Amino acid sequence: MARKLAELQARHHRGLLPEPTRLTVADWAKQWLEMKAKEVRPSTLNSYRYELTRLLPSLKNPSAHDPLGRMRLQAVQPLHVRRFLTELQGRATSRTVRLARTLLFSLFEDALRLEMIVRNPVAPVRLKLPPKRPPGRTLQPEEARALLAALDEGGTPIALALRLMLTCGLRRGEAMGLQWGDVDLERGVLHVRRAWIKVNGKGQLSEPKTPGSYRTVPIPPTTLERLRAYRATLEGLSEAEARGMWLFPGRDPSTPAHPDAPDHYLRRVLARLGLPAIRVHDLRHSYGSLLLANGAPVEVVADRMGHASPTITLGIYRHLLEEERMGWVLDLG
Repeated sequence: MARKLAELQARHHRGLLPEPTRLTVADWAKQWLEMKAKEVRPSTLNSYRYELTRLLPSLKNPSAHDPLGRMRLQAVQPLHVRRFLTELQGRATSRTVRLARTLLFSLFEDALRLEMIVRNPVAPVRLKLPPKRPPGRTLQPEEARALLAALDEGGTPIALALRLMLTCGLRRGEAMGLQWGDVDLERGVLHVRRAWIKVNGKGQLSEPKTPGSYRTVPIPPTTLERLRAYRATLEGLSEAEARGMWLFPGRDPSTPAHPDAPDHYLRRVLARLGLPAIRVHDLRHSYGSLLLANGAPVEVVADRMGHASPTITLGIYRHLLEEERMGWVLDLG
């Protein structure tokens, strides 16, 4: 304790301690959201705002009961955070509690970087929670083949968008944001340059999710054949005229189809095939899983999927890789 006091006194004399302020956690959260508006995609910002409002109700309703939000930012201690998360644990899912801790950590960590507080009170707080479930469900090879055949029978642009998600590992927004200028039908590759995401119920153009999401992806021969046939339906249009056109236009051809269109179509196809329901994002997840199961190096899968690093790929597919490793046995008799 004496050592900590001496350290604080030394920092005070060097002018490294923040000036006392009555800024509350909720006040700082509002400022933090304004900062993040310039750094993240609109959909991510909306997610931050939604989750923070659930954690700090006074952000939306100034008269709401909000013990943590009304505390002075500089007064929050690890014990306060621990009590808050423990109380949340009693009425929310493990996923919500994990997300709450992550969001609060970021909130206080940025305050620490700006020297508004002397330490992050969330950093030392640890909670015992059930292990995370593997993300989504992976289609088995035979299920993937049946789904692709059904999508080909559908013959609609949205069916082709779903095919791209499954055979090229594209995110929904990346597939829906493709223009013909992004697709090289001669070389058999496509370039991810933008995303068409849902913000407040409507479609909106955005940058790809991360810097690594800007990438060039090879198109499998069968999918390339479908794309060439689809391009042939644009009769009378030169390459220059088609370059700025959306692959999957909406009723108004100046914008792509609604971001939810693939979800609705996928549900109908799966019901017709009698396959269990999956999310559109599980098509991308299946792509990564099937690539790894077929022996693709983790680095290649990370590059194809636009992950920031192979470490992220390892984290997502660790369960699959562990199963694969179990098959490598040296039996010398």
